[in-house]
Order: sequence, then structure tokens, then C-alpha cells
Amino acid sequence: MDMSPFDHAFMRHALLAGVFAGISCGLVGVFAVLMRLTFIGVCLAHAAFAGGLAALLFGLDPLLGALVLSVGAAAVIGPLADKGEVSPDTAVGVVFTAMLGVAILCLGIMPGPKSAGLNLLWGSILTASKRDVWLLGGVSFVVVGGIILFYKEILAVTCHRHVAALAGIPATAIFYAILFATGMTVTACLPSVGGLLVYSLIINPAAAAYQLTYRLSWMFVFAAALGAVSCTMGLFLAWYADVPAGAAIVVSSSLIFLVCSFFSPKNRSQSGKAHAPR
Repeated sequence: MDMSPFDHAFMRHALLAGVFAGISCGLVGVFAVLMRLTFIGVCLAHAAFAGGLAALLFGLDPLLGALVLSVGAAAVIGPLADKGEVSPDTAVGVVFTAMLGVAILCLGIMPGPKSAGLNLLWGSILTASKRDVWLLGGVSFVVVGGIILFYKEILAVTCHRHVAALAGIPATAIFYAILFATGMTVTACLPSVGGLLVYSLIINPAAAAYQLTYRLSWMFVFAAALGAVSCTMGLFLAWYADVPAGAAIVVSSSLIFLVCSFFSPKNRSQSGKAHAPR
């Protein structure tokens, strides 16, 4: 009799890591989609990758280096985006190229085999440890809690940041907090999910959720749920089809987006484009 994939401890760890990663990435992905910062995921992923490589060069914990550089990159994006002549997308692009250069430089001067460094880029969700699971769970809890506590402020900032500021809402602080939350999420996902996979988990579930609703609250719920479902589907596909888990998760999240886009109620309403989240 064939065993269930989750009879194995490593698959249970992978499932928990995937669910937590899908929830946290889906939630921060909502900000990226609504604020037109879809490139921020790959930017901060490369920043975390560069930080992890730099830490390995100095014999430090790569997670610590990834956290420092990803949060640092987020801190740089904020002030750059606040300058009138630079759009947020341009700020993200500038930081991305810098982080890519640092990552390539660190990888080039790293002595010996590059496997430890490359693992940070590709990740390996099937080797997720208990520490990875606890870290991802903690980040998910913080992100969910922050959205619940500051939902009204987040709604105002995502709809129109400058109007929110004029209304007395600390829009800049909320915007920076969103960037930092994205950096923390990417860092937490780096060891188990990897720098490349995390980008698809940030964009695809949130983009799929955007197709299903006009309400921001439901978009958060759908994005978190679809992120968790993407990872679960991908792990089952990897187990039964004997394919790489990371690639299976990416394909699953992409298929979910296509299905949601096809059945989107917005396709049946020409006025859907004029609606803002509420």
C-alpha cells in the first residue's frame, strides 16, 4: 500500500512551510499588485540573496545577512520613491540592479563550491527544517496581525497615498512598513522557498485574487488562501508526478491565476476597471 506523502516528516515540514509562505507572500503581494510594485518581489529576493551570499563569505548565518540587506533595500526604495522625479517602479529597478550586481560579485569571489550560495537562489522546500517552519509561521502571524490592526490605514494608502497623507494618516510610515513587511517575508522564504520561487508566490496569488473581487478585505483573504493552495497543489504534484517541487508550485500558482482570470466577474463588466478597492 502506497504511503501518503504527508506520512513523511519532511513532507509535513514542506507542507507547513509552503502554507505559511503562501499566506505571507500572498498578503504582501496584494500591496505589490495594487500599488503597481510588482517588481518589488524579485528586487527584494535578489537583495536577500546578495545578503545571504555576503554572510556566507564572512562565515555568518546567511539568514541574518539576507534580513539585513533585504530590509536595507526596502529602506532605500522608500526614500527614492518619495522623490518627485522618481516613480516607485524606477526606484525598485535601481535597487534591483544594484543588488544583482552585489549578488554576482559575492558569488564570483566565493571560494570553493558555489552550491551553498546557489541553494539560496533556488531553495529547497522539501528540506525545510523546523526552524524554517517556525520562522515562516511567525512572519505570517506578524503580517496578518498588522493588516488586521491597521486595515483602514492600509486601505487609504493603497487607494491613494497622497490623499491619505492629507487626511492625517501616516501614509509614509504605512508605506515603509509595507516595504519592510515584504522584505521580512522574502527573507523568511529564502532558505526553504528560494529567491526565484518567492517572486511567483508574491505576484500570482495576489493577481488571481484581484480578478475575483473589488473589495480589499476579500482580496487579502483570497490571496492568502490561493497562495497556500498553490503550495499544497505543487507539493502533491511533485510527489505523484516526480517533478521538482519548486517548479510544480510555480506552475500551480500560474494555473490558478489563469483559471481565476478566465472566470473573473470583471471580464463581464466593462466598468470593472474603474472600480477601486474598498
